[in-house]
Amino acid sequence: MRALAAELLGTFFLVFAGTGAIVIDEVHRGAVSHVGVALTFGLVVLALVYALGEASGAHLNPAVTFGFWAAGRFPGRRVPAYVVSQCAGALLASGLLRLLFLADATTLGATRPAGPAWQSFVLEAVLTLFLMFVILSVSTGAKEKGVMAGVAVGAVIGLEALFAGPVCGASMNPARSLAPAVAALDLNHLWLYLTAPPLGAGLAVLACRGVHEGPCCGPTAKEKPA
Repeated sequence: MRALAAELLGTFFLVFAGTGAIVIDEVHRGAVSHVGVALTFGLVVLALVYALGEASGAHLNPAVTFGFWAAGRFPGRRVPAYVVSQCAGALLASGLLRLLFLADATTLGATRPAGPAWQSFVLEAVLTLFLMFVILSVSTGAKEKGVMAGVAVGAVIGLEALFAGPVCGASMNPARSLAPAVAALDLNHLWLYLTAPPLGAGLAVLACRGVHEGPCCGPTAKEKPA
């Protein structure tokens, strides 16, 4: 239960800070800036990895949980509960932002493709592949325990948001996209952000197996059941 509470609370903070930065940037006409939004996402994930890594692994993302399961590092029986907790935390965050900024913000930080849907689908898959590959490379089992793991993961998220955010939103996280879409009552293109990140996470497992020697992904890399 503590791990589920950590995932709910962590995803709440992630979505509240990250999409909150987008909302405040919209309300205050660019005061935060695109760079500021990207840094907010990277920094909040960095902090949460250190704060919650030992409690739950700080997945904060259904695609990451799926990736750990596909890599043989996370028991399948725990995946549904993790995903529900992550989505619940994200929905609570977007609900609070809607309450705070209903009169001023319309999108509540929802992710939308700036160009063709297929373009954003490919981008989201590749971005998540890169993110999940780094996570698998710096983690032990299903938890980011290394001293620099939080820096590596936060840096990747900030980097990807910097260059790809204007095109596809750089979500890489189904829960992060689901919550503001529901809160803003705008489900257009939501399918894209629910399907592309898990695909990218699965591809990252294959990349990890092809690049790293030893028990990177597979039965020998499984974490002991909690």
